[in-house]
Amino acid sequence: MAMRTMKKWNQIPGENSWTMLKILGEFVEGFESLNEIGPCISVFGSARTKPENPYYQKAVEISSRLTDEGYGVITGGGPGIMEAGNKGASLKGGVSVGLNIDLPFEQGYNQYIDPDKNLSHRYFFVRKVMFVKYAQAFVVLPGGFGTLDEMFEVLTLIQTKKISKVPVILVGVEYWSGLKDWIINVMLKKENNINEVDLNLMPITDDVEEVIRIINEFYVEDKLGQLSPNF
Repeated sequence: MAMRTMKKWNQIPGENSWTMLKILGEFVEGFESLNEIGPCISVFGSARTKPENPYYQKAVEISSRLTDEGYGVITGGGPGIMEAGNKGASLKGGVSVGLNIDLPFEQGYNQYIDPDKNLSHRYFFVRKVMFVKYAQAFVVLPGGFGTLDEMFEVLTLIQTKKISKVPVILVGVEYWSGLKDWIINVMLKKENNINEVDLNLMPITDDVEEVIRIINEFYVEDKLGQLSPNF
């Protein structure tokens, strides 16, 4: 029998070390930029959502109300729902953070981000750390694979107690109900891959004031008082 041989990798000397330094640099820049921003809410959603879309308009309204309540808003910094989130905060003079990512399509930072809070990332995993570390809640509007990735990572971190429990609110009953039904009927009841209590981690609503109520009541009931980064 012929033996398989491993082809030697064509690596540039010191490449791994430089990669690690670039990753570390992104973490340092993010921490130094965001350490003093105060309590914020991360808003997730599609980059493809147009301003005339009702979900875009709802994201503006939610973010404006969050600003009224004293929260800043963190988004992915791009167009669509991200732009709407930053716009809602900016219209009320609130903290508006954008965590941009270098992509071959669709991404370019929006005009509603505070200039000193406009961060650019090469690595998705660094960006997600910033989303999670500095958020006291997560508002998830309709989106694609990226939105689902961010949402399920947050739910996993809460489920496994790697971060403090915080509200994760799905906005869009029509959009999210099918996913929630699948989680209940297949993931929970058929395959027993989660616990029933995990369903409480992801309430779904269309009501802007319900979003605000869930967040405010969570912090009143848990008597957290002084809010702080998640890890």
